[in-house]
Amino acid sequence: MAEPSAAGTLPELEAVPWRPLVDDAALRRTASLWTLTTVGHVVPFCLVAAVLFYLQPLTFPIGLLALAHAWVIPELYAQRGAGVVKPRFRRPQPGDADGERTALGLLGDLVGHDARAGYERTGLVGEPGAFGVWLIAPSGAFLVRRGGRRVLCYCVRVPEPHLPPSDHVAHLLLALRTDERGFATLANCTFAGARWRVRRRLPAPMRPALDAAGRLARI
Repeated sequence: MAEPSAAGTLPELEAVPWRPLVDDAALRRTASLWTLTTVGHVVPFCLVAAVLFYLQPLTFPIGLLALAHAWVIPELYAQRGAGVVKPRFRRPQPGDADGERTALGLLGDLVGHDARAGYERTGLVGEPGAFGVWLIAPSGAFLVRRGGRRVLCYCVRVPEPHLPPSDHVAHLLLALRTDERGFATLANCTFAGARWRVRRRLPAPMRPALDAAGRLARI
Protein backbone atom coordinates (compact mmCIF):
# COMPACT_ATOMS: atom_id res chain seq x y z
CA MET A 1 0.00 0.00 0.00
CA ALA A 2 1.45 3.35 -0.99
CA GLU A 3 1.58 6.50 1.03
CA PRO A 4 -1.77 8.28 1.39
CA SER A 5 -2.66 11.19 -0.82
CA ALA A 6 -2.93 14.71 0.52
CA ALA A 7 -6.68 14.72 -0.16
CA GLY A 8 -7.32 12.31 2.68
CA THR A 9 -8.13 9.27 0.58
CA LEU A 10 -5.89 6.45 -0.57
CA PRO A 11 -4.93 6.56 -4.26
CA GLU A 12 -5.16 2.76 -4.57
CA LEU A 13 -8.95 3.00 -4.30
CA GLU A 14 -9.02 4.20 -7.89
CA ALA A 15 -7.72 0.77 -8.97
CA VAL A 16 -10.62 -1.10 -7.32
CA PRO A 17 -13.75 0.89 -8.24
CA TRP A 18 -15.91 -2.25 -7.89
CA ARG A 19 -15.26 -2.45 -4.15
CA PRO A 20 -17.79 -0.45 -2.11
CA LEU A 21 -16.31 1.54 0.74
CA VAL A 22 -16.38 -0.43 3.97
CA ASP A 23 -18.57 0.84 6.77
CA ASP A 24 -19.69 -0.50 10.13
CA ALA A 25 -22.58 -2.46 8.60
CA ALA A 26 -20.24 -4.07 6.06
CA LEU A 27 -17.90 -5.18 8.84
CA ARG A 28 -20.82 -6.74 10.71
CA ARG A 29 -21.86 -8.60 7.55
CA THR A 30 -18.31 -9.86 7.02
CA ALA A 31 -18.16 -11.16 10.57
CA SER A 32 -21.59 -12.79 10.25
CA LEU A 33 -20.62 -14.50 6.98
CA TRP A 34 -17.51 -15.94 8.60
CA THR A 35 -19.61 -17.19 11.50
CA LEU A 36 -22.09 -18.82 9.13
CA THR A 37 -19.25 -20.38 7.13
CA THR A 38 -17.75 -21.86 10.28
CA VAL A 39 -21.11 -23.15 11.49
CA GLY A 40 -21.76 -24.63 8.05
CA HIS A 41 -18.56 -26.64 8.32
CA VAL A 42 -18.83 -27.63 11.98
CA VAL A 43 -22.49 -28.56 12.45
CA PRO A 44 -22.64 -31.36 9.82
CA PHE A 45 -19.69 -33.16 11.44
CA CYS A 46 -21.28 -32.82 14.88
CA LEU A 47 -24.57 -34.18 13.55
CA VAL A 48 -22.79 -37.12 11.93
CA ALA A 49 -21.10 -37.94 15.23
CA ALA A 50 -24.37 -37.68 17.17
CA VAL A 51 -26.28 -39.88 14.71
CA LEU A 52 -23.55 -42.52 14.69
CA PHE A 53 -23.41 -42.63 18.49
CA TYR A 54 -27.20 -42.96 18.61
CA LEU A 55 -27.56 -45.64 15.93
CA GLN A 56 -24.53 -47.75 16.74
CA PRO A 57 -22.29 -47.02 19.76
CA LEU A 58 -19.59 -49.25 18.27
CA THR A 59 -19.03 -46.64 15.58
CA PHE A 60 -17.65 -44.20 18.17
CA PRO A 61 -14.18 -44.08 16.51
CA ILE A 62 -15.77 -42.68 13.36
CA GLY A 63 -17.81 -40.27 15.46
CA LEU A 64 -14.68 -39.10 17.25
CA LEU A 65 -13.03 -38.52 13.88
CA ALA A 66 -16.01 -36.41 12.79
CA LEU A 67 -15.77 -34.35 16.00
CA ALA A 68 -12.05 -33.89 15.40
CA HIS A 69 -12.83 -32.44 11.98
CA ALA A 70 -15.41 -30.13 13.59
CA TRP A 71 -12.68 -28.80 15.90
CA VAL A 72 -9.83 -28.62 13.40
CA ILE A 73 -11.61 -26.65 10.66
CA PRO A 74 -12.16 -23.48 12.75
CA GLU A 75 -8.62 -23.80 14.08
CA LEU A 76 -7.26 -23.85 10.52
CA TYR A 77 -9.27 -20.74 9.68
CA ALA A 78 -7.89 -19.01 12.79
CA GLN A 79 -4.36 -20.10 11.87
CA ARG A 80 -4.80 -18.51 8.48
CA GLY A 81 -6.03 -15.30 10.09
CA ALA A 82 -3.24 -15.13 12.65
CA GLY A 83 -0.70 -15.71 9.90
CA VAL A 84 -1.19 -12.21 8.45
CA VAL A 85 0.74 -10.61 11.32
CA LYS A 86 3.36 -13.29 11.90
CA PRO A 87 6.92 -12.34 10.93
CA ARG A 88 7.82 -13.41 7.40
CA PHE A 89 11.14 -14.96 6.59
CA ARG A 90 13.31 -12.67 4.49
CA ARG A 91 16.78 -13.47 3.36
CA PRO A 92 19.12 -10.99 5.10
CA GLN A 93 20.65 -8.34 2.87
CA PRO A 94 23.66 -6.07 3.46
CA GLY A 95 22.62 -3.01 5.43
CA ASP A 96 19.38 -4.53 6.75
CA ALA A 97 20.29 -3.94 10.39
CA ASP A 98 21.18 -0.27 9.85
CA GLY A 99 18.07 0.31 7.77
CA GLU A 100 15.83 -1.24 10.38
CA ARG A 101 17.36 0.85 13.16
CA THR A 102 16.71 4.02 11.17
CA ALA A 103 13.17 2.93 10.31
CA LEU A 104 12.48 2.06 13.93
CA GLY A 105 13.55 5.53 15.00
CA LEU A 106 11.23 7.11 12.44
CA LEU A 107 8.40 4.86 13.59
CA GLY A 108 9.03 6.05 17.15
CA ASP A 109 8.59 9.64 15.97
CA LEU A 110 5.25 8.61 14.48
CA VAL A 111 3.78 6.61 17.37
CA GLY A 112 5.75 7.66 20.44
CA HIS A 113 8.34 5.95 22.61
CA ASP A 114 5.97 3.62 24.48
CA ALA A 115 4.29 2.34 21.31
CA ARG A 116 7.67 1.82 19.67
CA ALA A 117 8.88 -0.18 22.66
CA GLY A 118 5.69 -2.24 22.46
CA TYR A 119 6.34 -2.89 18.78
CA GLU A 120 9.85 -4.10 19.56
CA ARG A 121 8.40 -6.56 22.09
CA THR A 122 5.37 -7.78 20.17
CA GLY A 123 5.80 -6.89 16.50
CA LEU A 124 2.48 -5.00 16.55
CA VAL A 125 1.50 -1.34 16.79
CA GLY A 126 -1.91 -0.47 18.22
CA GLU A 127 -4.04 2.29 16.73
CA PRO A 128 -7.60 3.13 17.89
CA GLY A 129 -9.99 3.88 15.05
CA ALA A 130 -13.65 4.43 14.33
CA PHE A 131 -14.23 0.73 13.67
CA GLY A 132 -12.36 -0.56 16.72
CA VAL A 133 -8.72 -1.01 17.70
CA TRP A 134 -6.25 -1.84 14.95
CA LEU A 135 -3.03 -3.79 15.38
CA ILE A 136 -0.56 -3.17 12.57
CA ALA A 137 2.25 -5.54 11.53
CA PRO A 138 4.59 -5.26 8.52
CA SER A 139 2.39 -7.45 6.30
CA GLY A 140 -1.05 -7.45 7.89
CA ALA A 141 -3.42 -6.04 10.45
CA PHE A 142 -5.98 -7.06 13.04
CA LEU A 143 -9.13 -5.10 13.75
CA VAL A 144 -10.46 -5.77 17.24
CA ARG A 145 -14.08 -4.72 17.08
CA ARG A 146 -15.83 -2.71 19.74
CA GLY A 147 -16.56 -4.92 22.70
CA GLY A 148 -13.23 -6.71 22.29
CA ARG A 149 -14.61 -10.15 21.52
CA ARG A 150 -14.27 -10.37 17.73
CA VAL A 151 -11.23 -9.89 15.51
CA LEU A 152 -11.04 -9.34 11.77
CA CYS A 153 -7.71 -10.35 10.20
CA TYR A 154 -6.50 -8.48 7.13
CA CYS A 155 -3.73 -9.16 4.66
CA VAL A 156 -2.30 -5.88 3.41
CA ARG A 157 1.06 -5.02 1.97
CA VAL A 158 3.41 -2.22 1.00
CA PRO A 159 4.52 -2.60 -2.65
CA GLU A 160 8.19 -1.97 -1.80
CA PRO A 161 9.31 -5.34 -0.36
CA HIS A 162 12.89 -4.14 0.10
CA LEU A 163 11.91 -1.66 2.81
CA PRO A 164 12.69 -2.54 6.44
CA PRO A 165 9.77 -4.01 8.43
CA SER A 166 9.36 -0.86 10.54
CA ASP A 167 9.00 1.19 7.36
CA HIS A 168 6.20 -1.14 6.26
CA VAL A 169 4.43 -0.55 9.57
CA ALA A 170 4.86 3.21 9.26
CA HIS A 171 3.42 3.22 5.72
CA LEU A 172 0.41 1.17 6.76
CA LEU A 173 -0.15 3.28 9.85
CA LEU A 174 -0.09 6.51 7.85
CA ALA A 175 -2.56 5.03 5.37
CA LEU A 176 -4.86 3.95 8.20
CA ARG A 177 -4.74 7.34 9.87
CA THR A 178 -5.49 9.11 6.61
CA ASP A 179 -8.41 6.95 5.44
CA GLU A 180 -9.62 4.17 7.71
CA ARG A 181 -12.51 3.24 5.44
CA GLY A 182 -10.22 3.10 2.42
CA PHE A 183 -7.68 1.03 4.34
CA ALA A 184 -10.34 -1.52 5.33
CA THR A 185 -11.70 -1.55 1.77
CA LEU A 186 -8.34 -2.28 0.17
CA ALA A 187 -7.22 -4.89 2.71
CA ASN A 188 -8.26 -8.51 2.16
CA CYS A 189 -10.06 -10.15 5.09
CA THR A 190 -8.68 -13.64 5.67
CA PHE A 191 -10.61 -14.50 8.84
CA ALA A 192 -13.12 -13.08 11.30
CA GLY A 193 -13.81 -14.78 14.57
CA ALA A 194 -13.44 -14.88 18.31
CA ARG A 195 -10.43 -13.09 19.77
CA TRP A 196 -9.56 -16.08 21.95
CA ARG A 197 -9.38 -18.33 18.90
CA VAL A 198 -6.98 -16.01 17.06
CA ARG A 199 -4.93 -15.51 20.23
CA ARG A 200 -4.26 -19.23 20.50
CA ARG A 201 -2.60 -19.21 17.08
CA LEU A 202 -0.31 -16.25 17.73
CA PRO A 203 3.30 -16.50 18.90
CA ALA A 204 3.49 -15.85 22.65
CA PRO A 205 5.24 -12.43 22.32
CA MET A 206 2.33 -11.10 20.23
CA ARG A 207 -0.45 -12.10 22.59
CA PRO A 208 -0.09 -9.20 25.07
CA ALA A 209 -0.72 -6.72 22.24
CA LEU A 210 -3.94 -8.49 21.29
CA ASP A 211 -4.99 -8.62 24.95
CA ALA A 212 -4.35 -4.88 25.35
CA ALA A 213 -6.34 -4.13 22.19
CA GLY A 214 -9.21 -6.23 23.53
CA ARG A 215 -9.25 -4.26 26.79
CA LEU A 216 -9.13 -0.95 24.94
CA ALA A 217 -11.96 -2.01 22.61
CA ARG A 218 -14.21 -2.62 25.62
CA ILE A 219 -13.90 0.95 26.88
